Parts: sequence; C-alpha cells; structure tokens
Amino acid sequence: MHRHQFSIIAAAICIGLSGCSTQSLERTDEARQATQSALPTLPEKWSSEIQNSNVNELGWLANLNSPLMTELVAEGLVHNNNLIATASNVDGAQALYLQASSAMSPQVGLSLGSTSGGALEGSGSNSFNVGVQASWEADLWGRLRSGNIAARESLVAAQADFEFAKQSLAANVARAYLIAVEAEKQLELAKLSVGTVEETLRIVQVQYDNGLSDEQNLSLVKSDFASAQESLASSEAGVRDAKRALELLLGRYPSAEITLDTQLPEAQITPPIGLPSDLLERRPDLIAAERRVAAAFNRVDQAKAAKLPNLSLSTSVGGSTPSLSNIFNPANLAWQAASSLVTPLIDGGRLDAQVDAATAEQKAAVASYAQAALTAFGDVEQALDQGVVLQQRIALLETALKEAENAE
Repeated sequence: MHRHQFSIIAAAICIGLSGCSTQSLERTDEARQATQSALPTLPEKWSSEIQNSNVNELGWLANLNSPLMTELVAEGLVHNNNLIATASNVDGAQALYLQASSAMSPQVGLSLGSTSGGALEGSGSNSFNVGVQASWEADLWGRLRSGNIAARESLVAAQADFEFAKQSLAANVARAYLIAVEAEKQLELAKLSVGTVEETLRIVQVQYDNGLSDEQNLSLVKSDFASAQESLASSEAGVRDAKRALELLLGRYPSAEITLDTQLPEAQITPPIGLPSDLLERRPDLIAAERRVAAAFNRVDQAKAAKLPNLSLSTSVGGSTPSLSNIFNPANLAWQAASSLVTPLIDGGRLDAQVDAATAEQKAAVASYAQAALTAFGDVEQALDQGVVLQQRIALLETALKEAENAE
C-alpha cells in the first residue's frame, strides 16, 4: 500500500473518531457536584430578615429616586479604569478561546522562495520554488477539545466577572455618593454646634466679667468651643475625603469639587431577600468561580490526554522551476501526504508534573469557590442585620429627637 493511500485511510478514521460529540468531555456536572460538596449545609432562610417586597432586583437604583446618583453611576460605568481593565480581560479570554479553537482546525501555510548558484566563473542559474503545506492533529483522546472547553469556560467566567464588576461599581458609586452627602450633612451639624457653643461662651464670658460665673466654668466652655472647632475641621476634611473617593470611582481627578444634592434620597421599599441557595445562581462572581472550577476539570483532562499517543496528518504541494512564469504549471508541482504517530516515552516526568499541577489547580478552584460563596453569604447576612439595626436606631433616634424638642 502506498504511503499516501495509508494517510488517506488514517485521515478518514481520525475524522470519524474526533468528530464524535464532545458531550462526554463536558465537566459542568462534576464541577457543580464538587462545589456543592465544598459548602456547609445551607439554611432554608437567612438568619436576619427585613420586610420583603416585589421590587425588581435591577431597579434598586431607580428606587432611590436620585437622578444625580443615577447619572454618576452611568458615568462611572463608562470611565472607571478598573472596569475598563476588567472589560479588557474579557477580550483577552475571548482571544484565548479562539486560539484554543483554532488548534482543532487544519493549519495551512504558503511558502515562496528562490535560489541562485553556479560556478565561480561564468554564468549561474536561478530556481524558483513554491509550496503549500497543510497539517492537522487528530484529536483522538480529546486533548484539544478539553483545552477548548476549558478556554470557553474561562471566557464565561471572565464575562461573569465583568458583570459583577459593573454591579459592584454601581453599588460602590451609590455608597460613596451617600457617604459624601452624609458628610456634608454632618458638616452642617458641626457648624451649628460651633455656633451654639460660641454663643454659650459669649454668655458665660459676660457672666464671668460681671462676677456671676467663676473661672472654672469659663474654662470648661472654652474647652467645649475648641472641641467643637476641632470637630468642624475634621468634618470639613471628611467632606473632602468623601468627595475625592467618589471622584476616583468616576474616573475624575480627585479635586473634591464634585457637586452633590443637599438631601439624602429615601428608599420607599426594600429589595427582595430570596433564599440562600438562590444566591449561588444569582451572583455573577459565584457563577464565575463555578465556571473556573469546570475549566480546571477540563485542564486535568487535557493534561492526562497529553500522555497518550498523538497522531498528526500532513500534506504538501510544491515544486521548483527555473522560470518564474511557470511556477504554477502542474507539470512542475508534486504532491505528498504523510502521517505520524508519536507517543511519549521518556520526558523526565514533565507530563506527570503537568497532570499534578492541573489537579492542584482544580482543588484550588474548588476551595476558592467555597470561600467566595461563604463571603457572599456573609455579605448578605451582614447587610440584613444592618437593616434590622438601622430600623431600631431610627425608632430610638426619633424618640430622642422628640424628647430633645420637649426639653428645648
């Protein structure tokens, strides 16, 4: 049997084998089982609960009814440099996925060249050559497909990271905005306090000058006045710090000159609570962590498959001619095909080390997912608990305000 006939038969067999469905190489179910087993038993409901509502999850910003805050969030989503970097990570993951996909396609190259030679004396000769080479690796054991799936899962993880970065940035801009407005309100109180203590100092000074108060009372009021001025200076610095923090999130220069509303917005209803188990399917950062676990499983498969024989097919068409005009003449071209089967024998433990490294990466991905999930649960529990505490503080402060007004 001629060599090219053997290559054609081998190619047909390999195409049939590698054309099998890649469903068996998917590791989504295994990844989900691994992540679920890494978590503690989840409660049926959150430890702390506040009144639930049917408000849309994505409508929390509109629910605050602050056009300026909404405008600033939109600005941050466009100009925040960390978010731009995260978007670039998605582009990089997309490129790596296309790179992994290209490894499963035939590789074709074109070569053109010329040579010249002859005796040292006399005329020489020129020769022009052209060649087209094509090669393809038959993915018998799924090494390339596993790498392709791992790259695809990494791309999904990068996209989820970008979505989480957008949500986090929106929340951080809103939080920074509220802190800045609150800082300005605290500054107003500090100014009022300085004015009140200053008036008290004037009265006590008059009393002291007329012998109606002693030096001790005067010194105490002067001390209170200095403390009030110190609080005022601290409040002024706090406003500048809060504004700079907000400007940095927006991608602006931190000049502390941003204009804010004079009043804090009020949320009419609270966002939905849901169940702890729902959080695993809803938070983009947890979705990203789970996709990284699936990618790690496929990288283990890829490393194991690299230890098995590798079959490659190649073919080429080329020829040479002394005349450039005849370079594509069929009479001057020749075709050949070849196949090669290579199996690792001695590699100094390199392939085994790759399997061990991929296995360690898989374990790390599972542990990272578990920690990310616990952190997410902690975030929600803390936020719900703060909601309860704030409701209690509101009631107590309203009582304190009422009694203070009575005392006045």
